[in-house]
Amino acid sequence: MKVFSSTEYDIEQLIKMLRKRSSDEQTDVTEAVREILTEVRVKGDEAVSYYTEKFDRAKLANFEIGKDVIKQAYDSLSIGMTSTIEKAAENIRKFHQMQSENSWFESSEEGVLLGQKITPLERVGVYVPGGTAPLPSSVLMNVIPAKVAGVKEIIMCTPPYNGGYPDPVILACAYIAGVDRVFSIGGAQAIAAMAYGTQTIPKVDKVTGPGNIFVATAKKMVYGVCDIDMIAGPSEILIIADKTARPEYVAADLLSQAEHDVLASSILISDSNGLIEDVISQIDKQKQKLPRKDFIDKSLKNYGAAILVSSLKEAVELSNMIAPEHLELIVQEPFSLLGNVKNAGAIFLGEYSPEPLGDYMAGPNHILPTNGTARFFSPLSVNDFTKKSSIISYSKDALRGLSKDLVRFAQTEGLDAHANSIKIRFED
Repeated sequence: MKVFSSTEYDIEQLIKMLRKRSSDEQTDVTEAVREILTEVRVKGDEAVSYYTEKFDRAKLANFEIGKDVIKQAYDSLSIGMTSTIEKAAENIRKFHQMQSENSWFESSEEGVLLGQKITPLERVGVYVPGGTAPLPSSVLMNVIPAKVAGVKEIIMCTPPYNGGYPDPVILACAYIAGVDRVFSIGGAQAIAAMAYGTQTIPKVDKVTGPGNIFVATAKKMVYGVCDIDMIAGPSEILIIADKTARPEYVAADLLSQAEHDVLASSILISDSNGLIEDVISQIDKQKQKLPRKDFIDKSLKNYGAAILVSSLKEAVELSNMIAPEHLELIVQEPFSLLGNVKNAGAIFLGEYSPEPLGDYMAGPNHILPTNGTARFFSPLSVNDFTKKSSIISYSKDALRGLSKDLVRFAQTEGLDAHANSIKIRFED
């Protein structure tokens, strides 16, 4: 983990290094994904079968997982695990219900009615990673907001895990969240199948959910064929901590992101050199006990950093430049910094609000903008599963009142048919 002072290092270089994790920088990945998308679009199930056998070493007679298998996965969970998942689901549901928007209308005495109609999407496809770290929590985070929004049909794709079936906890979460259909396919071929549709897998209006660089690249390339939530990159955390922070807590939270992936990023910014030294010591101590130590070492070596700053104000300024997915404020008065935070996917205040709380149980969505996109993207929400239509209704008198302005605008743009559309209504 690199340690440096903000006065001795060009922060732009750090940001440039972090941005290299983007799929845009991986031209070899782009070409490989383009080929997969083309094959699935043209050959459908045949191509999906080929890539599932090639990448997941699973030869499947049928991609779809039966409802009886999904129910069996749910029944196989311990009472404690079932309780935990259902508690998380309820917290997520309550939070997202607060985001729901209603259609609205406003009328005037002049005979004008304007409004906005909110309509849920018809069919949504959710991708849930398997790979080195299956993410059953992502099932809840994707499906429950869609359910709250009123999406009619939700299908889910997740890679084969054992004997062609996905991870059983993922299937159990699908049962609890209310997924309509589950398909045992992963990778770019799953994104292509949902975007284009195949003989077996229905075409969706939107694809959501995190994944590796192949999945992220595929989502970016099918955007326009269907909608997507965002281009999610490798996970990242940035912690602003002062001398009052407990180094063992800070170290544990940095490690919680580094274990995700070799491309994950963990950054500490502090105005206390002593804290930085103690945190690094704690990282070296704690990581020895962690099974994913190899991932952690590579992640911290390539994308980890500890930055010494002159003040917490400077720390927030640097954080806004980086625009992290997860931002923890482990300082004496975290709420005093909150107002100056502009760019972050999720903000965790205080030493008892660690990032894993947001991953699993708190309720806010953990599908978050990464790789600097928190500058303009927001967390996944109920609004991502609805669309808006504008409503316009004018009476004859109301239209007459604007007719001259409308004609003038149309003629200014050289669109005479537009102007005639107005004039013809008042020729008599």
